[in-house]
Amino acid sequence: MRILHTSDWHLGRAFHRVSMLGAQAEFIGHLVATVRERDVDAVVVSGDVYDRAVPPLAAVELFDDALHRLAELGVPTVMISGNHDSARRLGVGAGLIGRAGIHLRTEPAAVGTPVVLADDHGDVAFYGLPYLEPALVKDEFGVEKPGHEAVLAAAMDRVRADLAGRAHGTRSVVLAHAFVTGGEASDSERDITVGGVAAVPSGVFDGVDYVALGHLHGSQTITERVRYSGSPLPYSFSEADHRKSMWLVDLGPDGELDAERIDCPVPRALARIRGPLEELLEDPRLARYEEAWVEATLTDAVRPAEPMARLTERFPHTLSLVFEPDRAPEDRDVSYGQRLKGRSDQQIAEDFVAHVRGAGPDEREREVLQDAFDAVRAEDASLKEGVRGRQDDHGRGKNLREVAR
Repeated sequence: MRILHTSDWHLGRAFHRVSMLGAQAEFIGHLVATVRERDVDAVVVSGDVYDRAVPPLAAVELFDDALHRLAELGVPTVMISGNHDSARRLGVGAGLIGRAGIHLRTEPAAVGTPVVLADDHGDVAFYGLPYLEPALVKDEFGVEKPGHEAVLAAAMDRVRADLAGRAHGTRSVVLAHAFVTGGEASDSERDITVGGVAAVPSGVFDGVDYVALGHLHGSQTITERVRYSGSPLPYSFSEADHRKSMWLVDLGPDGELDAERIDCPVPRALARIRGPLEELLEDPRLARYEEAWVEATLTDAVRPAEPMARLTERFPHTLSLVFEPDRAPEDRDVSYGQRLKGRSDQQIAEDFVAHVRGAGPDEREREVLQDAFDAVRAEDASLKEGVRGRQDDHGRGKNLREVAR
């Protein structure tokens, strides 16, 4: 059986404020074309279909289009919910949609109930393990100390129990959305450590022929039978070195496995460049990044004037600007209070400007700071004088009342 493994579509997500909806639509077209051209028998989508629990309408429409196009191919599809999805919303109408060959698995209680497909060599059971938040599913799985490893182990016990009751030679595929030990994370994944230690050992999945993982955005092989497809598109600059792809898995009659990476179309390359601004603007070796989405880290000791405007003249798709000046480190043994001791308000303000910008204020800026401090002092003196005046008036009134008595 030929299986196409993908995950982490994150429909509706932007990349540094750049809409990815067009690129996501292109990916869906690529997915459908791959299914048709490579004679795929089943598609598995291992969670994070949407980027958030309540996705924008355009993302819902794109998902609807994907479902219709996959159903028209007549190729069964199995999907699970991820930690970004609302399991209840994604699973609405699952029974009806299943009649069209699109099988949504979003209920924790159903982890031991597979979608059973058949090829010339017999049955293949597809078990969908949606993202299992330990605190929410501990009672369902009867675990005493809720944690990711405990609930996944309990879910896999149900999978193995069901598989043991099936005909000898039944092959098995598990879809799961989890952080498995050995996987390499990026800046794009939402932290799932709230439910205890996030990582679970790959041994939790022992006993099945293939584990189609979702959650981590880099395509990677944990073991020969446990793999992440990764996201089809980049969602942070930490993914600059990723090769975006899907896994095309051939599952043989006796469970033997052959996997091939199918590249996904990426709208624009990602580049991380670093150095002083003038070097970035002049270095001929950076010409290959002029059409890329760029994250630039400036190391100038003094913050340059209008850095983004100047960068975009050469790199028009610069999306992120970071300032990490190369300066001598401050003495960590000197406390903040010691550094301020004996310094005037004006000197402290000038030091702050120098710390933030890399160079102290010029003469005109010093005058602006001085005028600001003079205005504050004058206002403070005026307020104090007003308080004293009210106190004096109160004292005179009290004396007059005593004389009258």
